[in-house]
Amino acid sequence: MGKYEHYLNHQIFRAVSEAACETQLMACVVGGYVRDCFLDRGDKNDIDIAVVGSGIDFAHTVASKFSPVPEVQFFKNFGTAMFTHNNRKIEFVGARKESYRNDSRKPLVEDGTLEDDQKRRDFTINAMAFDLRKSTFGELIDPFEGMKDLEDKIIRTPLDPDITFSDDPLRMMRAIRFASQLDFTIEPACYEAISRNFARLGIVSMERVVDELNLIILSKKPSGGFRMLDETGLLTLIFPELLELKGVETIDGKGHKDNFYHTLAVLDNVAGTSDNLWLRWSALLHDIAKPATKKFIQGTGWTFHAHDFKGSKMVAKIFRRLKLPLNEKMKFVEKMVLLHLRPIVLAEDSVTDSAVRRLLYEAGDDVDDLMLLCEADITSKNQVKVKNFLENFEVVRRKLVEIEEKDKLRNWKPPVTGDLIMRTFGIPPSRLVGEIKEVITEAILEGQIPNDYEAAFQLMLDEGKKHGLTTVSK
Repeated sequence: MGKYEHYLNHQIFRAVSEAACETQLMACVVGGYVRDCFLDRGDKNDIDIAVVGSGIDFAHTVASKFSPVPEVQFFKNFGTAMFTHNNRKIEFVGARKESYRNDSRKPLVEDGTLEDDQKRRDFTINAMAFDLRKSTFGELIDPFEGMKDLEDKIIRTPLDPDITFSDDPLRMMRAIRFASQLDFTIEPACYEAISRNFARLGIVSMERVVDELNLIILSKKPSGGFRMLDETGLLTLIFPELLELKGVETIDGKGHKDNFYHTLAVLDNVAGTSDNLWLRWSALLHDIAKPATKKFIQGTGWTFHAHDFKGSKMVAKIFRRLKLPLNEKMKFVEKMVLLHLRPIVLAEDSVTDSAVRRLLYEAGDDVDDLMLLCEADITSKNQVKVKNFLENFEVVRRKLVEIEEKDKLRNWKPPVTGDLIMRTFGIPPSRLVGEIKEVITEAILEGQIPNDYEAAFQLMLDEGKKHGLTTVSK
């Protein structure tokens, strides 16, 4: 028994051990499960088993140890199989060695030894294995000193990094993702190899690239990952719009802030308060239109007028190119980008009831996320300025609660609809219908009439009379 067996106190590992004894095959748990045991990252639900033999046959043998016997899914072309047990996904693969063609990240596979299988792994910390044979159960097999790299917080490839990254360019994204997630450093030789091979990422599907990018965004401090993407050149392939934010231009001694690094600071601030991936995307894109709207005005300095509006219009194009979902997630980001200046303006000026009503009306249930984004957007080095903004934001938050309790404007729709206006006055769809509806909406938001049907209906009648309309139904 090895000294690591306490990590393997699960029924699945005992079943694998019995199957290894019956079949006289070597079987190990490999990869992320082993790594995360030592990082104490919780109980993983995905377990990878490598067997020196047929992974498909071995999976069936292990599955037979349970009652009821779980259904085994297998993929003959890849020599892999999997089943689920107690909400754990167990995947089996025969130990193999791989070779690659220059134009594809899909490997040519042949049977191999456990050492061959460990060599093909992306990083040393993912190439460790626990032996599951009964005589050596729990012993760590670590030919590339992955344990030492875990202790030293280093990301390193088992073999030549140029070959590793050229063979499968997605591993460059994974290197940065692991470094960002774990707060590790990428070994200098490995980091330089990413810079040399970054263009190879072009053969990888955008969906796979963005899967890794999202994991970087979800890191505890994602700015570190983006700095690495920038330094290695990968960001030029993935997200050139973000790079356009880089740099400071000075005219007449007046310069603007570097909006690239400001954006990363906002992203980190949001990451400190929310795990919402799409709110973090909103932070990344909130100033994305500043390069397109940048203008220097004599006597005023640098302006970025309407960057909120133009930025919200850019979101869909960026989401399409990055193969991100074109659904309510995208609409949420569009809304956050469009409204991200509104609470700041409220905080700078007097916080009127009508302005708060408008914010509630436009932000709806997303108003709390919007407030988090706006607070994160305060990255000034002037601590007095930051303190004043945050205190004013608290006033805005209190007003939001008060107005919502009184007027119920989250996801509000005016009590008088266009259809009711047309039926009441017997008129067809027209601009006038929209104008009457807009007058009612404005009156409620300005607090001129209460937010109820009777007051809105009476105002509709008054507006109709101004335009010479008479009622045909009520």
